[in-house]
Amino acid sequence: MKYITLFILSLIFWLLLTFELTVPNIIVGCVSSVITSFFFGRFFITNVYKLLQPKRYFWFIIYLFIFVWECIKANFDVAYRVLHPAMPIRPGIVKVKTTLKSDMAKMLLANSITMTPGTISVDIIDDYLYIHWIYVRSEDPAVYTSMITGAFEKYIKRIIE
Repeated sequence: MKYITLFILSLIFWLLLTFELTVPNIIVGCVSSVITSFFFGRFFITNVYKLLQPKRYFWFIIYLFIFVWECIKANFDVAYRVLHPAMPIRPGIVKVKTTLKSDMAKMLLANSITMTPGTISVDIIDDYLYIHWIYVRSEDPAVYTSMITGAFEKYIKRIIE
């Protein structure tokens, strides 16, 4: 089932990229989707029935708005730090504990943190993410964990897990 789902998603992605519904384009899309499914199907998610739950798409749309808002706030924060004459930075690597269980959810969280300006995910080890932060605001792990992952983690849990 996961091979078929990957084939369908790959074909839809191909058609959205090319934006053409001609016979040669559909044939090329089908061939490339079969090749993609053959080589990468074993790495695809195991429970494909999660893709059929509409509530996950609702939470994904909410997550996109939250993510964009957090990126806007972080952009202004980094711009302030760069343009300020004293350049107030306090860089450091913090160890953040996550409650997410699946590798896909942890990867989405790490990528979301990395795409937010001022933070870079360095490593994921078990339930911990190591994050380089441009301005470490607190020494308390509970405080900086909620500051870094708080906006993302609860929505990722609803989407993936």
